[in-house]
Amino acid sequence: MAWEDFPDWFRHRWWRTPFFPAGFFEDMDQMIEEMFREMQKSLPKDLVREEKLLDGSTVRKIGPLVYGYSMSLGPDGKPVIREFGNVKPSARKTIFGAPRAEFEVKGEREPLIDTLEEDDTIKVVAELPGVEKEDITLEATENSLTISVDTPARKYYKEVELPSPVDPESVKASYRNGVLDTTLTKKHVKFRGKKIKIE
Repeated sequence: MAWEDFPDWFRHRWWRTPFFPAGFFEDMDQMIEEMFREMQKSLPKDLVREEKLLDGSTVRKIGPLVYGYSMSLGPDGKPVIREFGNVKPSARKTIFGAPRAEFEVKGEREPLIDTLEEDDTIKVVAELPGVEKEDITLEATENSLTISVDTPARKYYKEVELPSPVDPESVKASYRNGVLDTTLTKKHVKFRGKKIKIE
């Protein structure tokens, strides 16, 4: 139900309550519209598209906008929080010193990643739904694993910092049901980066 659907007597009475000064909700609507306009300016072009409807009118669609996080306990018993998606919340200080919430939106999503360290290996599990294994580019160096996908329908990118040095020559990867499973063998010798074939 829209505000205009309420009878005049109710709207006039509501505006005169001491809790909500006149114009309170109109100001709020204006602030929300301004926030959306500002957000649209910073969106990557491939996330904003226009579609024609059957009646001939045009609708602007935005997205997908994805944000999430996972929380687990690290080996030291402290919580580890991992963010994923293509929206990153941040805070920018205003001229008065108070933080102002902002959102950085990227063209590619950051997949949900889990890193498991075992005695001799490090296992990196990444959720990459909606792609084929041929679309995935996987590169490893001694200290990092880079996962990227660039297709018209899906874009993913994540550089994973590894907890221990690994041998890039020994990397094994498999992709099934939208989950990329990568196993890296630990090493304490420096190696150059290598492109990895996904099974």
